[in-house]
Amino acid sequence: MNATEAPRQAAPARGMWPLYAAGFTTAFGAHGIAANLGGFSGDAVTSLLVLGGLLALYDGAEVVLKPLFGSLADRIGARPVLLGGLVAFAAASALYVVADSPGWLWAARLGQGAAASAFSPSASALVARLNPAAGHGRAFGSYGFCKSVGYTLGPLLGGVLVWAGGLRLLFAVLAVLGAAVAVWAAVAVPVVPPLPKARQTVLDLARRLADPVFLAPTAALAGATAALSVGVGFLPVSGRAAGLGTVATGAAVSVLAACAAVVQPRAGRALDEGRLTARSGLLAGLLVTAAGLACAMLPGLTGVLCAAALIGAGTGLITPLGFATLASSTPPERLGQTMGSAELGRELGDAGGPLLVAAVATATTLTYGYAALAVLLAVGPLVVLVHRPGKR
Repeated sequence: MNATEAPRQAAPARGMWPLYAAGFTTAFGAHGIAANLGGFSGDAVTSLLVLGGLLALYDGAEVVLKPLFGSLADRIGARPVLLGGLVAFAAASALYVVADSPGWLWAARLGQGAAASAFSPSASALVARLNPAAGHGRAFGSYGFCKSVGYTLGPLLGGVLVWAGGLRLLFAVLAVLGAAVAVWAAVAVPVVPPLPKARQTVLDLARRLADPVFLAPTAALAGATAALSVGVGFLPVSGRAAGLGTVATGAAVSVLAACAAVVQPRAGRALDEGRLTARSGLLAGLLVTAAGLACAMLPGLTGVLCAAALIGAGTGLITPLGFATLASSTPPERLGQTMGSAELGRELGDAGGPLLVAAVATATTLTYGYAALAVLLAVGPLVVLVHRPGKR
């Protein structure tokens, strides 16, 4: 196979697992620290404003840098950017372990976000480059499963580590994890040379990103991430308002993550085997997610659990189908740029969903906040998808 040909069969598992581990690393690092900053680091987090700033640093770096690193991956190859990002993530994590001061915590968190901006879209691009189009669904389903495991274990395992040894122990574990995955990827991930490509102007890029073939799945991915973020952040609030304890609300969030993790590989296999189309799967995923948000409007444990299950299943259906659609409709030489831009859309959904629900809830109640996002998911992305469905 030369540099311009697509692979005829899936890459060996030994070459894919480091990429899945990279997805786990970014998810575990993001949620593991974010979930434990407020409760176990009183010396560094002195107010809600400081906490909000630390939380925003990671996501803010990703919003700004992911498209840039995606384009760099197209230019020099995704593997070097992947390895460099993982090494930088390990170094940024080790920075706080060595320095252990509030000021260096800000620098370490910013460095982690910038590093994740490099290796996350590069890993997605390599998942697409190393597998034929007919196997993209299964590959991205497995990649999404590992990220969901990271999101699930991050708050739980991170809490245990911080309880046992403070925030420095969690950063130390992340430093070791980043370095280990970097070595594993260097050994196992095959070299994938960059592909020759025609010169692209800013106008060409704008036209490609405005094309519904890109915009439709990206909008669906953003909507899924918005609902996931709202579910993780606000379902515990609904549970407490219904008189539920922390164990019950924590279990609800775990149900959400577990459903997303279970559905993603199955959705990817169904897409590859022709039992599901990208268009119908994305439409169904958006409707299921919207139904989950509608269930969140119901009082009591039943509403919370049904919402968690449906939001998890809906987002689990959307994520592998959205990325597989983007990979199959993108020229191979532009995969890094496309994945970086799609990740930007997800980050905007991650921030915009909670902001929308919070704004509406502040003016009315949380019930209406759920309703607002449910309507947006059921109407907005669906209009784009119906007018121009994504193609495998």
